[in-house]
Amino acid sequence: MRKKFQLNRWGAALALAIFTGSCAGMAAPKTTVAEQSQVDLGALWIEPANLASRNFFDGAGGRAQAPPEAASFQVLAVDTKGYSGGYDVRDSQGVKWSVKVGKEAQPEVAVSRVLWGLGFHQPAAYVVTNWRAEGAAVPAEDLQLARFRRDTEGQEVVGDWSWYENPFVGTQPYQGLVVANLMLNNWDWKTSNNKIYNRHGEQDGPRQVYVVRDLGASLGKTSFPKFLRWTPMRGFGQGSRNDVAGFEEQGFIKGLEGQRVQFHYNGIHNKIVETVTVNDVVWTCRLMARISDEQWRDAFRAAGFTPGEQQRYVQKLKSKIRDGLALAGPA
Repeated sequence: MRKKFQLNRWGAALALAIFTGSCAGMAAPKTTVAEQSQVDLGALWIEPANLASRNFFDGAGGRAQAPPEAASFQVLAVDTKGYSGGYDVRDSQGVKWSVKVGKEAQPEVAVSRVLWGLGFHQPAAYVVTNWRAEGAAVPAEDLQLARFRRDTEGQEVVGDWSWYENPFVGTQPYQGLVVANLMLNNWDWKTSNNKIYNRHGEQDGPRQVYVVRDLGASLGKTSFPKFLRWTPMRGFGQGSRNDVAGFEEQGFIKGLEGQRVQFHYNGIHNKIVETVTVNDVVWTCRLMARISDEQWRDAFRAAGFTPGEQQRYVQKLKSKIRDGLALAGPA
């Protein structure tokens, strides 16, 4: 009887997940403000006037905030949730770090560098290829390449934000952020990956910022398993990650329907993708075209990709940029 009860409970939970998942994220995105004039766009994006001089290797935190290689870190907690495992650790200076291991570590850092370079807010994050753990047994493979995200003093996560409901829907920076994520093949757009930070004691810039933070499901290709047609549930794989061959294989622009752009996108977020116009793609690609070859290489070098992988990713991205700029027509 107990076993039957457990099975029924499991079945009910699965049915609820399918129901809520199939309803989630299927409506068109909408703004949460009455007037766009009320929106502080700086909370999402700040025009990168200094883009040409930005250091894509060290990123938002700069070299001064990077964790040291071959250092020891005290393990405070083990994270077993989600696709990638990880740890919460503290270094010898008392700074706390979120550590992610596995396939998502590299794309998260590379994509974070690109979004930060384009003017979107990002936390300080780095790839560390050699570290030591104290206070817990950590597998040897986890002590090699890992993503370290700094817990910066004065910056506090106060909530999540949704791609489908937020103050920025319909604004150019929001549309550009959608295009940038399409170009980088980041397909995991669940709300829990997006964070709102309060920045205490900041003298310059917004006091609250909206961040697309967990970017590991990127730099592969999107896919659409058949069962997702009926149950588009969050958390189910919609593509590959850290997959340069898949990234090269997938196209970018499929065609036009009036001013709407059709993409080679396979995923569950078509209601967002369908809002993208020619102007949105051109705006984003003009911004990306300002990134130099050296900056592109630095973004992928910072993530620990080999020179050959760096070249392949950059070539594909520059091809997408050319395709996007071509939508503007003759100069």
